[in-house]
Amino acid sequence: MMNQSEHLIMKYNVPVPRYTSYPPATEFTEKLTEREYRSMLAESNHRNPQHIAIYIHIPFCRKICYYCGCNATHIGSGNDVQPYIEALRHEIEIVTSHIQKNRRVSQIHFGGGTPNSIDAEYLAGIIALIRSQFSFIDNPEIAIECHPGYLDETYITSLRDAGFNRFSLGVQDFDNDVLQKVNRIPSAMPLDQTVPMLRSSGASVNLDFIYGLPGQDAASFSETIKRAITLKPDRLVTFSYAHVPWVKKHQAILESKGLPDPPAKTAMFNAAHDLLTTAGYVFIGLDHYVLPDDELATALAGHTLHRNFQGYCTRRTTGQVYAFGVSAISQLDGGYVQNTKDVKEYIQILANKALPVDRGLRITQSQREIREVINEIMCNKYINWPELSNRLGVPQRRLKDQFIPERSRLLEFSDDGLLFFSDDELKVTEAGSLFIRNIAASLDPAFNSENNRYSRSV
Repeated sequence: MMNQSEHLIMKYNVPVPRYTSYPPATEFTEKLTEREYRSMLAESNHRNPQHIAIYIHIPFCRKICYYCGCNATHIGSGNDVQPYIEALRHEIEIVTSHIQKNRRVSQIHFGGGTPNSIDAEYLAGIIALIRSQFSFIDNPEIAIECHPGYLDETYITSLRDAGFNRFSLGVQDFDNDVLQKVNRIPSAMPLDQTVPMLRSSGASVNLDFIYGLPGQDAASFSETIKRAITLKPDRLVTFSYAHVPWVKKHQAILESKGLPDPPAKTAMFNAAHDLLTTAGYVFIGLDHYVLPDDELATALAGHTLHRNFQGYCTRRTTGQVYAFGVSAISQLDGGYVQNTKDVKEYIQILANKALPVDRGLRITQSQREIREVINEIMCNKYINWPELSNRLGVPQRRLKDQFIPERSRLLEFSDDGLLFFSDDELKVTEAGSLFIRNIAASLDPAFNSENNRYSRSV
């Protein structure tokens, strides 16, 4: 049973990057141009991984939840939806013209916003467009994030017919009082009907929850997780609410509703963790739980788990990520490119036959090596220095000197029971999982602890 003392929570609850990428998105610069992006696209054809992962951002929401940290916009009258989809299709056509057609798609992920806030025909059309451009690997992952408040039987049938085979339902909490406090409507259908309906075509179902919201405590969140377990989702995620009102001003509304303090959040995490692991789920990475026969569990056991902006994945389904839509971030071997965050600007730029590049970053060889180390910790909670040295083709001594300039940082984590390390390996303990972002930051030579642009780790 996990049980972090209040001392450790207060010690390590500091602003650190979320490390969904390395370097973090806060390091992206507006100096990266469209011309350089097109050059990076051409280079990506000769880089690994060779598979193509595609992310589609649908920014529209019928209501903006107060906890939301995503790039989302109110759908309003819906007049922007069709022009946006047309622009998105045009962006796909431009970008894919730079990608060699012998490469195969391994993953498509629709995120938002609320992808199921728009007509399912738009989503099906995008998948059809991608299929017209590329072949796919066997059993590709075609996933969509869904708000269960806007799912009915007709819409579910349309999504299954379109080829979606993984559904992530943003339940967040089963307590309607909590949902009301955060401006979110509950499921339109009982989930014990929705989940079997989604699964009837062989699809996988994920349930997503957030802890750290107003009105939650360990007891109430435990009831939510117990109810979730009865539905036996293939995967279940417990996200820690990231309070960043300086980035998302609407989050400040939650301060007057009473946000749980760090010890209360940790109690929620511990309670959920114990319930899920007792029920047989395997704890993956930072916040995911999966059934024992899930390919993510197999990958974790073999130290081959991977991660991108869409979440955890396997080496089989991972690829360089080509992202489309407002604020979407492409993750190529050579760096990152993020699109403009404004819907109308995005539509106008593509109407002018240009790509909507807002910012990005080309990465150096040293940053590539650091990225691999950060990924290993965030995904597999384990580093084998000789194996990693061999995989990267980098001398082990150079690798370790670059990432561990101060042995004292690792000794401190070790003394607190958060990791074990020797000359050949570094392994995060179960207790250290809650503080894995802190451990990753300690291995990041560029991390500046004086920088407060990040959310706190707990």
